Amino acid sequence: MADAIDLPKDFGQLMALYLAQSAELAAAKAGLLSKTLEAEKLKVQIARLKRMSFGTSSERVRHELEQLELKLEEIETAEAQAEAAAGPAAAAEPAQPAQEGAPAKKQRRKLPEALPRRDIVHEPVRNCPACGGAMRKVGEDVTEILEYIPGRFEVIRHIRPACSCRKCEAMAQMPMPSLPIPRAQAGAGLLAHVLIAKFCDHLPLYRQAEIYARDGVDLDRATLASWVGKAAWLVEPLADRIGRHVMAGSVIHADDTPVPVLAPGNGKTKEGRFWIYLRDERPHAGTAPPAVLYRYTPDRKGERCREHLAAFQGHLHADGYPGFAKLYEEKDGKPASVTEVACWAHVRRKFFDEHKSHGSPIAGEALAKIGELFDIERAIAGKPPGQRQAARMTKAKPKLDVLAVWMDAQLQLIPGKSDLAGAIRYARSRWEALTCYCADGRLEISNNAAENAVRPISLGRKNWLFAGSDTGGERAAIFYTLIRSAKMNGLEPEAYLRDVLTRIGEYPITAIDDFLPWNIGKPVVLSAAA
Repeated sequence: MADAIDLPKDFGQLMALYLAQSAELAAAKAGLLSKTLEAEKLKVQIARLKRMSFGTSSERVRHELEQLELKLEEIETAEAQAEAAAGPAAAAEPAQPAQEGAPAKKQRRKLPEALPRRDIVHEPVRNCPACGGAMRKVGEDVTEILEYIPGRFEVIRHIRPACSCRKCEAMAQMPMPSLPIPRAQAGAGLLAHVLIAKFCDHLPLYRQAEIYARDGVDLDRATLASWVGKAAWLVEPLADRIGRHVMAGSVIHADDTPVPVLAPGNGKTKEGRFWIYLRDERPHAGTAPPAVLYRYTPDRKGERCREHLAAFQGHLHADGYPGFAKLYEEKDGKPASVTEVACWAHVRRKFFDEHKSHGSPIAGEALAKIGELFDIERAIAGKPPGQRQAARMTKAKPKLDVLAVWMDAQLQLIPGKSDLAGAIRYARSRWEALTCYCADGRLEISNNAAENAVRPISLGRKNWLFAGSDTGGERAAIFYTLIRSAKMNGLEPEAYLRDVLTRIGEYPITAIDDFLPWNIGKPVVLSAAA
């Protein structure tokens, strides 16, 4: 909302502003109501299918249940993320009594009595701040927060004695410590555990709820979804900052991978896309911290990756996807700001498949020659760029020249439409991009670094089957960026997220760099006995 000083003085303009904001609020309420109705409809469908989960159609019912559970999870998480984005200040305020006719607010859940409890007492000052007199205790407020210590749950009891002055009766009480999510009963450790289970161990929230229930802790999917959505809003600026660091590099690796996504309305899946952009200067003794940026898009159109790379200038390790091609073209008579670096691992893979399928001696000889190039790289890994360039020009460049002549000769001896001929033509058509690494010690012989960053998503697909929505894919990209970048910097990701969530809520956005994995310092890892 505009500040009073910014409001127009003219009554007509003031009325127009009021009407515009009223319309915007009405649209937001309508959207929220629509989502709420869709969520209630899904809950009814899930309850019906659970009653049907027997007989010859049980496998079909189970699959449909998984789809509906994940779709409902995404709706509830998206609502929480939108709520946090729309009113972070309002979310921190204490709950107001419901007005007449308004729905009653959900009661704060009672945490299980069987869980161990640890008291943290926040004592106020001993002397009255008003007159200096002695203080006496007249009561206390106790706030219970569910926390997760690796291996077990426990309840943290924040006890805040209320004291009054014996002389002037002035009251004093310490404020409640800030929580990652205002008014939620979740500590930073529990939030970090839920996020790692979902985005690192690939456990959907409804499955987590079942696991926690076996420990006697009632955390329903809706509650977990609310936490995940609000945590995503909280850390999104940090993921964006990691992205800016990646794109500021002069050499990055790029790759992408498909992901099934529930299509709205028909319960079927469509194909979305995760894009990976990685900066890692350690192989050439660079000093910049390593990091990886994940982005999600609903399709694989070329403008998606070009939009991601709009600010990038330098060398791009990537496959032959045509969407990257325009980045390498001259524009308005000026040379391209992005230089293509092709991947010898892709070339090798084509010859490997041919040799494995048909035992081709030509493919086997190609594998041996390419293997010699990789042997050179192993000996110079981690060396400064100058040493790497010198070794390549002396040892790799002559081998590449011989390999080019050999490939051209083999192409004359084999059928032009064979897979082996296709493998040779693939390499020769990309020769400049495949050999440019020799002249620059900052470059790599392959794009394996980006392919390794794709693997967690590929493994996750086997567990969660699909993403619940496009917004769910975008949310996942935020946490993949944080988790994988933490790992690249030697941090245990759950400890890193716990440290971030403990402090980021009250931190100024201008100081967000303090929470980057390479700036935050190694978090304290709590043991089960803590």
